[in-house]
Amino acid sequence: MATAVPADREKPNGPRSRKGVATRARLLGAAKAVFEEDGFLEARISDIAERAGLSHGSFYHYFDSKEQIFREVAMALSDLLHAPLSTAIFDPSSTASPQERIRAGNRRFLEDYRREAKIIGVIEQVCRHDTHLNMMRFEHEQHDRERVSNSIAQLQRKGWIDPTINPAIAASALGAMVTRFAEMWLVQGLFQPDFDDGVEQLTHLFLNALNLRERPAGAGAAE
Repeated sequence: MATAVPADREKPNGPRSRKGVATRARLLGAAKAVFEEDGFLEARISDIAERAGLSHGSFYHYFDSKEQIFREVAMALSDLLHAPLSTAIFDPSSTASPQERIRAGNRRFLEDYRREAKIIGVIEQVCRHDTHLNMMRFEHEQHDRERVSNSIAQLQRKGWIDPTINPAIAASALGAMVTRFAEMWLVQGLFQPDFDDGVEQLTHLFLNALNLRERPAGAGAAE
């Protein structure tokens, strides 16, 4: 992802050796498991270190605090959830239509969200009180909002999308719709549609909001 990495996502004096990188990754995996099981407030550094097979003191060789490692876990999840933009929607090798790309991207996003729903629920709770983490996520995701906005503008120029839509507003509004829908469904369990139906209905709303046409305006007039 092209966004700049926030300064506290990596301990400045942390290890650069292969073993050090592997140990740091092991701590992040252990932290994710502990936060999933205990939540943020109840999670202890000693539990994270023990889960990773390290001493309590070794933790501080890689991270300054529980807050820092939690933020790194949260940012890694942000990367995962935004990956379908590159692997489905903006895949340069794809020959699929815009509609098919959006549908595939929504499906992969929701599949990942469902699989990681427990830790995502913890992250969303913490973000409601941790303004620093909330801003980190917002800034980290800005590059992807710009990619979506630019794509909408490009499709407008080609006649695929309603030209009266504001691309920047649409990118933010549709992103909020998708993520909030996923949280209400897969984290909070406020409704329980069939998974395929949930994907299809979300995609239907997304496409209708853009007024995304089956073909560019003016194309195929003679057919």
